Amino acid sequence: DLFAGLAAYAGTLLLALLVHVTIVYLPLLRFAAGIGPRLFFTRFREPMLVAFSTGSSAATLPVTMRTVEQKLGVPRELASFTLPLGATVNMDGTAIMQGVATCFIAQAYGIDLSAGVWLAIIATATLSSIGTAAVPSAGLVTLTLVLAQVGLPFEAIGVILGIDRFLDMCRTVVNVTGDAVVTTVVAKRE
Repeated sequence: DLFAGLAAYAGTLLLALLVHVTIVYLPLLRFAAGIGPRLFFTRFREPMLVAFSTGSSAATLPVTMRTVEQKLGVPRELASFTLPLGATVNMDGTAIMQGVATCFIAQAYGIDLSAGVWLAIIATATLSSIGTAAVPSAGLVTLTLVLAQVGLPFEAIGVILGIDRFLDMCRTVVNVTGDAVVTTVVAKRE
């Protein structure tokens, strides 16, 4: 039963990350930056692979900067400001994980969450993800803030810890891709 629950958690998180990329990033690329998603993802493949393999936005930053400048045509002055800022505060994949993980943990403990608690989860996950370090699995540390907000036990993180490494790698790809998409949009608008 535990493995089925963890599989459902992982599948839900991966689906949520995919939906985020599809609903937020693809339209931004197409309509705000004027770049086709296929072209962007072809040119941005290397930083995505580094992000996946390291699980760290900070470790991926040099590759992201080089790729955005050389392959996407973003001026160095802009990339050198927006990408480090994004690596520090743009952790949307982490915020999504914290929401999904909190829901999973609440269900595992048999706790029903009200609409007000959901709003608190969204606000706390968003704010805590901004302060998350750009290193592997830092989202688990800030997940404790979200769990505390809704009164769930911290030790519940141990349940998802075993599968989090792979999920963290996927979250990092989303975080780094978001940094590059926004930088590309800003470059197009400048």
